Amino acid sequence: MSRLFGTDGVRGVANEELTTELALKLGRAAGAVLGRGRRERVLIGRDTRASGEMLEAALAAGLCASGVDVVRIGVIPTPGVAYLARYLGAGAGAAVTASHNPAPENGIKFFGPDGNKLPDGVEDEIESHIQDPANLPQPVGAGVGRIQERRDLLHHYGQEVRHTLPARLDGMKLVVDCGNGATSVIAGDVLTDLGAEVVMMNDRPTGLNINEGCGAMHPEQVAEKVKEVGADAGVAFDGDGDRAILADDAGRVVDGDRIMAICALHWSGTFHLPGNRVVGTVMSNLGLELALQSAGIEFLRAPVGDRYVSEEMRRVGASLGGEKSGHIIFAQHSTTGDGLISLMQVLGIMRATRRPLSELSDQVQEFPQILVNVRVSRKEGWSQIPAISTAIKRAEDALADRGRVFVRPSGTEALLRIMAEGPDQAEIERLVGDIREVVERELGKA
Repeated sequence: MSRLFGTDGVRGVANEELTTELALKLGRAAGAVLGRGRRERVLIGRDTRASGEMLEAALAAGLCASGVDVVRIGVIPTPGVAYLARYLGAGAGAAVTASHNPAPENGIKFFGPDGNKLPDGVEDEIESHIQDPANLPQPVGAGVGRIQERRDLLHHYGQEVRHTLPARLDGMKLVVDCGNGATSVIAGDVLTDLGAEVVMMNDRPTGLNINEGCGAMHPEQVAEKVKEVGADAGVAFDGDGDRAILADDAGRVVDGDRIMAICALHWSGTFHLPGNRVVGTVMSNLGLELALQSAGIEFLRAPVGDRYVSEEMRRVGASLGGEKSGHIIFAQHSTTGDGLISLMQVLGIMRATRRPLSELSDQVQEFPQILVNVRVSRKEGWSQIPAISTAIKRAEDALADRGRVFVRPSGTEALLRIMAEGPDQAEIERLVGDIREVVERELGKA
């Protein structure tokens, strides 16, 4: 049986791969597994994609058909769904979103009652019921689930975000790029209420313009705007608001590695950083690891994917972890990455230290790093192709102990991601180019 769930839920082109029929089946199966025969509530939130309303309706219908009550929140950042599921004691939360992917795509991901993403075993159980629905519950009468609208819950989430910042922002000027996504409905209000002067960008979602040349995938836009308007900092969110990339007062991009460094170095030796350890991924820059090590902070690497970072954090008792892409988990505040909370933590440190973001960001001297996404016809079995293995080994031997080479398939798209880092930009560009050429020859372009 092919696995329906990827590293971040179920994804696909809406109404083509991720159809209403599949969403309905997913709701019925998830309701049976997550409800466990009890009258549980499942919260559903979504981002701003045009297909979100359609898939939300189908998912809700499936959940109700299994005897589960549904609370529809409306448009809300994905971490808000995770927070509210835990806050309200719900049986689960579901987010209809494809995160940073383009508008035609969509997805569905679930959070358990603890606010964490579902373990693989639970996802496998849901998928088995989709493949064999014979034993799914089919209640009638009073046993059928009901749907409730709770648009007010967005405000509760906003209040929680605000409370993670121990200071006001009076006198600060910020640029905010919402990527025409879920943060459009909340980011400006939260920051304005805290006293900041806010310059908004890409906060007019049409359903079709989410992530379109803006947001966390294109942070150069917000960086340029920060310089243009003389702001203290800027932030670019992805479509569902679970990641953030910052821009400093010098108009430079501040990625997830630098955000983690800023927080870890400031919190070293305090209760904010228990055990003085941070969890990154295999893609985290070597410069981050060295900067933390020099301050006596242990740096651990997990596989790529926020769920794996979260699992490793729980295993070692870390409160800070994340990815270079801007998906940062502050375990003392949230169970998953939250772009707004990431922004609050950095702004709080700027306030506490009275240092500009450019100075805080310069605490890390990153190694040159190249990351290339190669679209392929298939991802299966790529590591068993001799020509690709040889190309990777050749690059690793060339760098030896001066850097790293890492190749992995995307968890959500038909891509191979090729990364190399080392002291010489031209050298790693050449090495990545050599691997890319072999991948394209062996696997072809999709």
